[in-house]
Amino acid sequence: MKPSTLIPLVSAFAGLVTCFFSPARAADEDGKLRIVVFGAHPDDAQYKAGGVAAKWAKLGHHVKLVSVTNGDIGHWQSAGGPLAQRRLAEVKKADALMGAETQVLDIHDGELVPSLENRQKIIRIIREWQADIVIGHRPWDYHPDHRYVGVLLQDAAFMVTVPYICSDVPPLKKNPLFLYSSDGFKKPYPFDAHIVVDVGDVFDQKLEAIHEMPSQHYEGGASGSEEYVSKVPPASDVEGRKKWLRDRWERRQGGEADRFRDILRKWYGPEKGDAVKYAEAFEICEYGRQPSDAEIKILFPFFP
Repeated sequence: MKPSTLIPLVSAFAGLVTCFFSPARAADEDGKLRIVVFGAHPDDAQYKAGGVAAKWAKLGHHVKLVSVTNGDIGHWQSAGGPLAQRRLAEVKKADALMGAETQVLDIHDGELVPSLENRQKIIRIIREWQADIVIGHRPWDYHPDHRYVGVLLQDAAFMVTVPYICSDVPPLKKNPLFLYSSDGFKKPYPFDAHIVVDVGDVFDQKLEAIHEMPSQHYEGGASGSEEYVSKVPPASDVEGRKKWLRDRWERRQGGEADRFRDILRKWYGPEKGDAVKYAEAFEICEYGRQPSDAEIKILFPFFP
């Protein structure tokens, strides 16, 4: 046998050994779903899918929230390693409140590119997590990091099942359901909601989690300023801050419910669909699994 033929076979064997001893594989045997949510920065996954993350976690399913960059320029007043460490600590607290695991990649904020190296990082994370569902940004967005997370997920959507790429990690036997989180951008086409979830029962939980990321809302993140901070209740006024946060997120998640009311009626029925106050919405990416409505109800077990 030629050496060039032997190398991929050795890699494949190593992958099988990894598969056999993988903690994720052991956890997969409990019959629970495995979900991974990708955001560009340490707050995006929590903002976009914190409600469904909490709902899955409450039912005992396994959820990981991944930031593809470390967020080290995401503040108007600080940057670099100290900011990256601060934001890592923030999302760890937030994710713990939602019952999710945390991963933050060491890629500089604002410098994400859809390279082969980064594609392989995403493939490995999805495989190691043995994901049934993968959620991330659409590849059309105001921020290049957001756009390129979407591109990387698209590029990984088929490759996660291909044996001889990233052969150190076993390929998935079944393609996950890839979903885009909602946005308001119109070109080249607007967000098309296929799955909309009532998050009213975990809305307070999501707000408690978001409260633990003050650098991004109470201080305004990269778009903040002294003027912005002066209009927010001070850190000593915890209840005032939480009310300020609730007002904004009631509008945001309430607007999501109103915007996709017809889709809520589809999944919950007319009466319950009309009663939903707060929602999160997702679009099915055509490159991953294309589930039937019956399969969606298995993957989203909170639908009636």
